[in-house]
Amino acid sequence: MTAETSQTLDRGLRVLKLLADTDHGLTVTELSNKLGVNRTVVYRLLATLEQHALVRRDLGGRARVGLGVLRLGRQVHPLVREAALPALRSLAEDIGATAHLTLVDGADALAVAVVEPTWTDYHVAYRAGFRHPLDRGAAGKAILAARAKPAGECGYTLTHGELEAGASGAAAPLLGVTGVEGSVGVVMLADAVPERVGPRVVDAAREVAEALR
Repeated sequence: MTAETSQTLDRGLRVLKLLADTDHGLTVTELSNKLGVNRTVVYRLLATLEQHALVRRDLGGRARVGLGVLRLGRQVHPLVREAALPALRSLAEDIGATAHLTLVDGADALAVAVVEPTWTDYHVAYRAGFRHPLDRGAAGKAILAARAKPAGECGYTLTHGELEAGASGAAAPLLGVTGVEGSVGVVMLADAVPERVGPRVVDAAREVAEALR
């Protein structure tokens, strides 16, 4: 810690990170051991975070991330969308297909940014806010593939007709962005995705990831 930082705030943020990394919550004793501070300090940190709904404690006394974190998370989408738009515009214009940035939202894939090409006679209408199960469509399947493979082995995912009849999709996962799980992809009216589209989508996903770091 330096003179310009707050030790209490630092500890509070560390509590949130520890709770976010567990599905079953943590007790005061477990948090005390992980933080290297006494239980009284942990009680005070939890009480403050509970006042802001950032932490909740169940009947067994285990602390978990609270619903207040969701309200903060909603403000992240506009920032992510703004950072991704240049790469999405370039992708849409280059391929001549609708480009999108998709993030994980619970068990769903949620489109948070969409760019349609300006020069095509027709293209797939795809709107920000559209959601679908992670295991359907290229965007969600690319995210699941990234979960299952080491980062260096992730490429792109192709699908056809899974979300819209006659439409094909290609998507690549965002890699190396802390706290963001998502993919960049395109959707087009075609029986098959042209060969050059997959590598181009991977490049776009890399550009978006770099903009978010």
